[in-house]
Amino acid sequence: MTTIDPRYRAPQLDVPRAGLREWLALGVLMLPVLLTSIDNTVLSFALPQVSTALRPTGEQMLWLVDIYPLMLAGLLVAMGSLGDRIGRRRLLLIGAFGFGIASVCAAFSPNAEALLASRALLGVFGATLMPSTLSLIRNIFAHSDDRRLAIATWASMFAGGAALGPVMGGWLLQHFWWGSVFFINVPIIAIFLVAAVFLLPESRDPRPGRIDGVSIVLSMTAMLPFVVGIKQVAEHGFNDAALIGFGVGIVSGVLFVRRQHRLVDPMIDMTLFSDRVFSGAITANLLSLMGYAGFMFFAAQFLQLVVGLSPLSAATVLLPGLLVTVIAGFAAVRLVRVFPARALVAGSFGLSAAGYAIAAFIGTPSTVSILIAFSVLGLGIGLAETLTNDLMLSSVPPYKAGSASAISETAYEVGAVLGTAVLGSILTSTYRSHLTVPAVAKWGENDQTFETLGGTVEYAKFYPNGVGEAMVRSAHEAFDLGVQLTSATAIIVALAAAVVSWRTLKDA
Repeated sequence: MTTIDPRYRAPQLDVPRAGLREWLALGVLMLPVLLTSIDNTVLSFALPQVSTALRPTGEQMLWLVDIYPLMLAGLLVAMGSLGDRIGRRRLLLIGAFGFGIASVCAAFSPNAEALLASRALLGVFGATLMPSTLSLIRNIFAHSDDRRLAIATWASMFAGGAALGPVMGGWLLQHFWWGSVFFINVPIIAIFLVAAVFLLPESRDPRPGRIDGVSIVLSMTAMLPFVVGIKQVAEHGFNDAALIGFGVGIVSGVLFVRRQHRLVDPMIDMTLFSDRVFSGAITANLLSLMGYAGFMFFAAQFLQLVVGLSPLSAATVLLPGLLVTVIAGFAAVRLVRVFPARALVAGSFGLSAAGYAIAAFIGTPSTVSILIAFSVLGLGIGLAETLTNDLMLSSVPPYKAGSASAISETAYEVGAVLGTAVLGSILTSTYRSHLTVPAVAKWGENDQTFETLGGTVEYAKFYPNGVGEAMVRSAHEAFDLGVQLTSATAIIVALAAAVVSWRTLKDA
């Protein structure tokens, strides 16, 4: 296996600059980036409608959010490796078509189980999109300055798409049914398929090896049981199912790493992690998205179900944060010429911690505090995403772009999964344990009715004479306490991540 040559972080002086065709190709690549990113968060603002239309349990609500990034995280490395072998453009076209079909299935799901299955399919096909886009950027833009600007665009669209999801979803939910947040993918996919055929070049690894099915299975059995274990702890504490999930996940993870070291053609070149900058950038990427996903999980519910805003009005509250995220991504290109990369990345985590503190601990949470908090958080995310992805890609040779991109995207999706699984589970378990439901309302109902804020608020409408009002008041108080505990956890994670980034990115 080939070790990383540090020369790939050096300036490239004799490489030609990108022309019009290359920048048009970048524009085409932004379409699947936006789609994949939007689908990470678009469901957040539809959860209240989904909870009343499909009646999912509290655990199903978490899985509806988690199953998409979980499938992405489990398959990104495999798909990145596949793209290196069969061609990144070819895989991108296949994945885009499948993503469109899965979107239609999700839009017309008749129950929670069908929506879960459709979200899982979206994750499978989404995994074919992201490694291909970033690795194609690495091969299209040879000059380091062009590549950094292209990556800034990619990162801004990725982070911005995560914020655009609720805005787009809010508008759609204001005018159409909840399934429209998925159906909107179809016309975008159609435009992309036509444009990609004419503008995107094909690229692949010149020395492709065979695809290892065992490694694919091990990567999935490392991710899925571990997240199940986290959810079991949130639902029932450290029971047998949680311990089994953690055990299977850890054992599979160890076996996966050992197998990659032994294979002639590994799915992941583990020597990539020997580079301190690469490892530090990947870790920072993961942790930044963990805080972002956790914030989105509670902000959407708070604005609609506690403040009482419509989906569109609630999404508009997040619009300034979207703009800040995009601007920060492009600003990072200039800032890194003046300030050390590790200072900027570490500082971005300080901003994330400040955003959570503003949302939960500075006075009573309100629309204004959420708006300011998300803008501060978006500033940190915009900086972190551009810088960490540029550091990661520039630290590896071009023929490793597919594998490196897949690892980067896996870190992103693992962060999104952990954000919802860990922070979302803290919020959900705190809410359930502190919710007080009058005995008259509990009679004849199972506990699943009151597992989510949306379910409780909807059910309370059927109880007059103060009973329903008492239920809603208790639900809001329990949810507010959950937001505070979730934010405290996120702040600790962000500050720890700032320390890790400062130490690992010393040579960046």
